[in-house]
Amino acid sequence: MDTHLLAAALPALGWAAHTSLLTHRLTTARRDPLTGLHTRDGFTTRADRITRRHPAAVLLVDLDDFKAVNDTHGHAAGDAVITATAHRLTRWTGAHGITARLGGDEFATALTSLTPTTGLTALREALHRPVAHHGRWIDTGASLGICHLADLPAPTLTDALAAADAAMYADKGHGRRNNHH
Repeated sequence: MDTHLLAAALPALGWAAHTSLLTHRLTTARRDPLTGLHTRDGFTTRADRITRRHPAAVLLVDLDDFKAVNDTHGHAAGDAVITATAHRLTRWTGAHGITARLGGDEFATALTSLTPTTGLTALREALHRPVAHHGRWIDTGASLGICHLADLPAPTLTDALAAADAAMYADKGHGRRNNHH
């Protein structure tokens, strides 16, 4: 091989490797390392695209009493619950949207279609099934909040997330009252 050609090719090869490394870092920064789900930034970008193109819905999920799982069973058990929740939510969402772990024990989904009654009932049942961890069953629960963008005066992702958040906290309060009676 001509040494001049090799000398010219080396910087290009170096830049290609550098670009590949930066692309990998950006991609992994948009993925949660525990669940593989999108993080808030990755979710926001994709969910915004979905909500602009489809009659979409936004769903927020927050695990109930998650701190008690960590305190009682340890952080490895908490990780198992987070992972199981991510898997259940991803399977439920399927090809109809995008799912993310926003942080801690909070998840979000932007959906292109949803059957309101049976869809949410099936998800709620899945999220309330116990999670197996080291020979024990860990009880789980989740509060859900959903917003259909068509129900908003200004159908933006930001407004949909705020409305879903309010619905989720109303569900969380409803669940606590039901647990005490």
